[in-house]
Amino acid sequence: MFRRALHFLLVSPAAVALVLGLGCVRQGGGVSGGDGPRVDPGQSASGPFVRILGTAQDGGLPHAACSCDRCEAARRNPALARRVASLAVVLPEGGRVFLIDATPDLPEQLAALADVQGTPAGRVDRAPVDGVFLTHAHIGHYLGLAYFGYEAVHTKGLPVWATPRMCRFLRDNGPWSQLVSLGNVSLQELDGLAQDDGASGDGAVELGDGVVVRPVVAPHRDEYADTLGFRIEGPRTSLLFVPDTDSWEAWGDRLPAALAGVDVALLDGTFYSADELPGRAVTEIGHPLITDSLERFGEAVRSGALRVLFTHLNHSNPALVPESPERHSIERAGFEVAEDGLEIPL
Repeated sequence: MFRRALHFLLVSPAAVALVLGLGCVRQGGGVSGGDGPRVDPGQSASGPFVRILGTAQDGGLPHAACSCDRCEAARRNPALARRVASLAVVLPEGGRVFLIDATPDLPEQLAALADVQGTPAGRVDRAPVDGVFLTHAHIGHYLGLAYFGYEAVHTKGLPVWATPRMCRFLRDNGPWSQLVSLGNVSLQELDGLAQDDGASGDGAVELGDGVVVRPVVAPHRDEYADTLGFRIEGPRTSLLFVPDTDSWEAWGDRLPAALAGVDVALLDGTFYSADELPGRAVTEIGHPLITDSLERFGEAVRSGALRVLFTHLNHSNPALVPESPERHSIERAGFEVAEDGLEIPL
């Protein structure tokens, strides 16, 4: 049974080189329902694709214990809500689905994949996905693993790819250690990651259907484990997913390598500007500001060589509001704010 179902980067804003083609984008399978996948005119719906399952920072939208205008609006109107940042890599030909990050919103995100999973009727699907790639050990990116455990889905040998340090953290600390001891997950260490080469060939995982997932080391607050982004390389399109990182300056020489040959980049858009969190210093929390990203990647986006979408938006980010001046500034520059349910063919 079908079960489930740049060549450049701007280190300075002036440095541009040619890359191949743009990834086309389609809207589909949104977490708030909708009419199912919708494909851009002239684009084929067949072949592997990425579906964006969430675009909010770890606290989600609405955010816990927050009564700001954006959170209250999302409570009143669920269509404005966003789930925590995550991707699904869907391989229709092989009938396989892989997640990048397991968020606290995992149950709803699995439900948003019902059209490609072939979920069995009348019972729990004990194998709802074929594997999970983890970026790091902050709450929005791995807490959802608990749903694969004994008390819930109770998977058997679900592959979970992560750095050796992240695997040790999961293996040595409960409740994650129970997932390992009961065989709910099978930890797969991404060995040989080169700290000074963001596009190292080490650790690449071939998923089938011509799709390869390649880890990229990202600088970030690494309290419990180190941090990764992922390049998802398909037959037609190469996509970079970096939802959580320190400033672009912290990447140094790794940034050009990470984006070499990339067509579409889903990048950390946590904060629009430095004055968003009264009482907290954004510079201490980390993350590149959207205003900085607009300048750094602007020439590449304007030239058509790179498509940039912002994800992992904090509830404080004014760009969440479509009519806001901040959103208009992003869109005038040729950038996009990613939406839950958006699909990008590979």
